[in-house]
Amino acid sequence: MPLHLIGLNHHTAPLAIRERVAIASDDISHALTRIRESGAANEAAILSTCNRTELYVEGDSADAVLNWWMQHSGMTLDEARPYLYQHTEQDAVRQALRVAAGLDSMVLGEPQILGQMKEAARTAEQVGALGSHLHRLFQHAFAVAKDIRTNTGIGESVVSMAAASVHLAERIFEDLQEQSVLLVGAGDMMELCATHFAATKPRRMVVANRTVERASRLAMQIHGDAMRLSEMPEALHQFDIVISCTASSLPIIGLGMVERAVKARRHRPMFMVDLAVPRDIEPEVAELDDVFLYTVDDLAGIVQSGVASRQAAVTDAEAIIANRLGEYLDWHARRAHVPVIQSLRETALQLRELEVAQAKRRLQRGESAEQVLEQIATRLMNKFLHGPLAAMSKADVAEREYLQQAMRHFVAAWEHERHEQDDGPSSGDNP
Repeated sequence: MPLHLIGLNHHTAPLAIRERVAIASDDISHALTRIRESGAANEAAILSTCNRTELYVEGDSADAVLNWWMQHSGMTLDEARPYLYQHTEQDAVRQALRVAAGLDSMVLGEPQILGQMKEAARTAEQVGALGSHLHRLFQHAFAVAKDIRTNTGIGESVVSMAAASVHLAERIFEDLQEQSVLLVGAGDMMELCATHFAATKPRRMVVANRTVERASRLAMQIHGDAMRLSEMPEALHQFDIVISCTASSLPIIGLGMVERAVKARRHRPMFMVDLAVPRDIEPEVAELDDVFLYTVDDLAGIVQSGVASRQAAVTDAEAIIANRLGEYLDWHARRAHVPVIQSLRETALQLRELEVAQAKRRLQRGESAEQVLEQIATRLMNKFLHGPLAAMSKADVAEREYLQQAMRHFVAAWEHERHEQDDGPSSGDNP
């Protein structure tokens, strides 16, 4: 049965839509079970992150799975259709390889998506939804991602303000897992920063925003907490890392506020990044001895060099995907022949059993073993040849040429096998 990939991501849909169709991690197992029980797919896996939701399924039609997904999300298909993409067979495989390698990520080459895909495969396997087709697809995708990360520079450079912020923070603090992070704002830039810092698994993450509901939505994605912006002055000293990007026309973090925070921290260092234009943090804060403040201009040089480096690696990565895609398609083509091979073996086994049973009866009647062996060999030969020869005699011109070519291949294979047996060691030789 064909492979289908249905999904949407940050390229095709805004956050408001991605939120509605996302499938919560603790609901994925149940969702996979429902998909299979409905008969919509033989195999299924679900990849759902803050930036994408993709359903990988093997089945005759993706429509039933798509309809289930829309019912689950509470959206109509007409609402969702402008944001959806759907790939089948070769295109689905290529998309899976690109996702695993980080080529389709918000941050080019980011490694977190590979771990998320592995978790999606594990969950599908645990509920029995991962059959041989999807198992092979995911394992191949993981191998290709490793190949790309090993043989290209796709993950070596910083390519976003958010990534540059993490990069600089790692220079200040020995271990980010011991730090507390405050994200001021809840827009697209802060969503990206939240994703990057969450990947380092800091001790605590909090989102502060004028609208606490919006802060809560972002905080939920990173398993953090939310606070109102008005609470920030009293809580600022609790945070080692502060990243700010709001739409305020005036600074919202002043020199006095930071001075009080530094004093309460007993002069432990504080790392601050101001990604807003106009600035969120008063520039005089940079003059404080225990504060490391960086602005958009400070990070721009790091990002520009990183983007050029990773873009150069994309060409190499796409070439690897094109090459490894062929490997998977070859396996899939061979897999399609399995039912024919099984049928051929079963037919051959039935013929063998019939002839062996008849040979045993003749031996019991006292016929010579040599005569019985000659006859069983002749009868098996005639029966094996009858089908192909009858098919050739009934075929039209085009079919006959195709069958003749196939026969030549069979004869060549038999001749090769016979020569190998003739050239092998004699019964008295050591193996």
